[in-house]
Amino acid sequence: MKSIGSMLMAVACLSLLLATACSRKANRTTKVTVAGEALTKVEPDAAVVVLSVVTQNTQAITAQQENARKSEAVAAAIRNTAGSTAEIKTSDYSLQPQYDYRDNKLPKIVGYNARNSVIVTMSELKNVGAVIDAASTAGANSIDNVSFILRQTSPARGQALADATHQAMNKAQSIAQALGGRVSRVLEENESATVAGERMMEYHADATYAAKQTVTPITSGQLSIKSNVQLIVEIES
Repeated sequence: MKSIGSMLMAVACLSLLLATACSRKANRTTKVTVAGEALTKVEPDAAVVVLSVVTQNTQAITAQQENARKSEAVAAAIRNTAGSTAEIKTSDYSLQPQYDYRDNKLPKIVGYNARNSVIVTMSELKNVGAVIDAASTAGANSIDNVSFILRQTSPARGQALADATHQAMNKAQSIAQALGGRVSRVLEENESATVAGERMMEYHADATYAAKQTVTPITSGQLSIKSNVQLIVEIES
């Protein structure tokens, strides 16, 4: 009886092993790489204005003090015009001698150039022109750059990424159906995104520029968000 029982148990185990092996053979898996891309047009949600106060004098301390006085006035004008959420920070400060290289002689210091540059990041786009005018009136004599951006926290970035991911998954599911299987899981995901759009040309203005116009006309245009997603998925068939 014990021998018969042992034989029955061995047969059962063998049957289980064969069934497992057949199941593994039947459920084959394949790795597939798919990609998705989404291009979305959106309005910018912030503007970045880079401007400078440049002063010159034969004495370094005088150029520096004059620059400090004008820079304080410019900062106050920006705060009063840009809106309560505006961010103002110094991007560069320099005090450099100016040389005279004439007559093939050794260079001679003839004066000093002080430059204080600030970056203004603001969400009130309609105030960009007014900020430029106010800063110019207060003493900013170099408007270095104006650009429009999309902040990292913008929902538009997430939507573009979601659209690219859906496109990639749809491709994976189509491949799985063609193979007679299904997407069992996502093994790896890689993403990238770029934002491109209109960028204002660099220009310069003096303190009398603002007086010539009521408000400097500045338009933002649209930005393009391009998101790319690459997925490595496992297809079970």
